[in-house]
Amino acid sequence: MRNHKPMDISTMQFVAIDVETANPNMGSICQIGVAKFLNGQLAEEWSTFIDPEEYFSSANISVHGIEPYMVKGQPKFPDISEHIRAFIEGTICVCHTHFDRVAISRAYLKYNLNTIETFWLDSARVARRTWDDCAWKGYGLANICRKIGYEFKHHDALEDAKAAGYVLIAAINESQTDIDTWKRLVDKRIYVERVYPEKHIKRDGNPEGDLFGEVVVFTGKLDISRSEASDLAANVGCQVDQGVTKRTTILVVGDQDVMKLAGHEKSSKHRKAEKLATEGQPVRIIWETDFKALVLSLGNCME
Repeated sequence: MRNHKPMDISTMQFVAIDVETANPNMGSICQIGVAKFLNGQLAEEWSTFIDPEEYFSSANISVHGIEPYMVKGQPKFPDISEHIRAFIEGTICVCHTHFDRVAISRAYLKYNLNTIETFWLDSARVARRTWDDCAWKGYGLANICRKIGYEFKHHDALEDAKAAGYVLIAAINESQTDIDTWKRLVDKRIYVERVYPEKHIKRDGNPEGDLFGEVVVFTGKLDISRSEASDLAANVGCQVDQGVTKRTTILVVGDQDVMKLAGHEKSSKHRKAEKLATEGQPVRIIWETDFKALVLSLGNCME
């Protein structure tokens, strides 16, 4: 994790929410937890068991440990629906994955209650776009909390709600991106390459291409998928390899790595290509933007 100074969050406020359900019906909420954050600090918290008026499945009980006797005499969802509304209507409401958002919606529908108008922000989607190693896996609440050093009791609704809030705050500090910007970025494409087997990246060059004979390797974050980039290079004649070797003639570096060029923050491929160049190997290191321009100049078109 990068060491950033905390963002200025003196005006940031949001509510984090989490629910547990009695059975596979997502509207069968049996516990809810709400955590209100002001200026990056936990300001208010509330939690209650709820009588879902439905059966409890053994699978759900095994996850959260809530049994039917624990909700006996507890409020039913309509009894606390306006309290929930007072917390989250007209706010930014944070939950980790969309499960809780859908469960709340289904519960309001179940009892024919007016829906709540709020902006839902998924802290899992924020985390996936903040930490590269969590982009495609490992973005569950427990794993992200281990990553940021936050300890909590998983599958307790209030504990999970607070954890989701702290995940968002950690992601804001890590990415240096404020909450209003995240409201726009959260639906954008994840700019992290999946790790594919070599057969998905390697290509033989088009023998009719103007760059036939060149051997290209890609490194860093690209604006297009590694597979797309490989196809473009192969179409203009380049052979595409997975790693830098003594055969490599072109290394394409993702533009997003431009600010990471000091010392060992460069990728291992980048460092190896530079070493080979200093030893006399004719390898050119170019940015992705220049690679795209080169492809376009040879009569290819980008999507």
